[in-house]
Amino acid sequence: MMSGHSRTRFAGACAGLTLLATTACGADAGTGAAPEGTPQVVAAFYPLQWLTERVGGSDVQVTSLTTAGVEPHDLELGAHQMAQLEDAALTVYIKGVQPAVDEAVSPDTAFDAATAVETIPSGDHGHEEEAHGEGHEVSYDPHLWLDPSRFAAVATELGERLAAADPAHAQGFKDRAAATAASLTALDEQLAQGLAACTTRTMVTAHQAFGYLAERYKLKQVGITLDPESEPSPARLAEVAELAKREKVTTIFTEKLVSPKVAEVLAGEVGATTAVLDPLESAPSGDYESAMRDNLKTLQTALGCTP
Repeated sequence: MMSGHSRTRFAGACAGLTLLATTACGADAGTGAAPEGTPQVVAAFYPLQWLTERVGGSDVQVTSLTTAGVEPHDLELGAHQMAQLEDAALTVYIKGVQPAVDEAVSPDTAFDAATAVETIPSGDHGHEEEAHGEGHEVSYDPHLWLDPSRFAAVATELGERLAAADPAHAQGFKDRAAATAASLTALDEQLAQGLAACTTRTMVTAHQAFGYLAERYKLKQVGITLDPESEPSPARLAEVAELAKREKVTTIFTEKLVSPKVAEVLAGEVGATTAVLDPLESAPSGDYESAMRDNLKTLQTALGCTP
C-alpha cells in the first residue's frame, strides 16, 4: 500500500484534476467519448486498462499505451504516447513489464500496481531484469494480474488513488473499486474451487508468466523460457522435456502473441498436445474476467481436474 507521504505527494501533484482538459485518445480508448474536462488516465496495457475502466467509470477517460495485439514487452513510445503520459492525471503501470514506460512515467502522477500487493520472486532460471532491460531491474515477477485476489487489492488501492486526486467524485471511485474487488474475489473463489482436485498440478507454459496463478492455486509452473522474446537453449528444452515425461504432462501451453513452434516441437517429443493459456497481456475476445474463466476451463481439461 502507498505510504501517507506518497499519498500526500500524489494528491498535491493532481490538485485541480477535474480542471484538466480532455486530450486526444491513444491507441486504445477505453471509455469512449467523455465530456470536456474529464480527467485523462493512461493504462500501460490491457489488464490495467480493464481495471481502470471499471474503477474510474464515467468520471475518467481511459486510454491504453499498448495497442491490442501488440506484445506489451515490445512497446516503444512514440511522440503521441509521450504526450499522453505528460498530460495524464494518472498513469497506471507495473514496473518491470515495459522498460519504456518505467523510464517515461512521472513518480508524482503514476501508480505502480506492484506496490499494492505482495509480489513473488521472478522465474526459477535467469532473472527478470534480464528479460526487461538493463536499468529497469525488478527482482519480482510483474505478472500479478493473473491472481484475481491480488488484482482485487490493486482495484481497492486504485480507487483510493483516484478518490484522493478527485475528491468531487471520490465516493463513485470507492464504490466502483469495492464492486470490482468483490467481483474479482468471486472469480478467485471460482478458480480455487475449479483447480482444487486435479490429476496433475504441473503446467508447462511458453514463458514464465503464470507464477502468481500457480502460487495462488497450488500449481507448479514450468516455463520453457523466462520471457516471450527469449529462445530456449537446447539444455533448457531437454530439461523441460525430461520433467514433462516424468510428471506425465499431457498438455504444453502456448500463447496468442507468441509463436507456438517451440511448444509444438516439445509436445511432439513428450507425446503431449498443445493448448492456448492466455496471459492476458493483450485484449482478449471478451474481457479480463471471461478470459480468466476460459483459462480455468483450459487448465481443468489439461490437468485432469474434477469440477
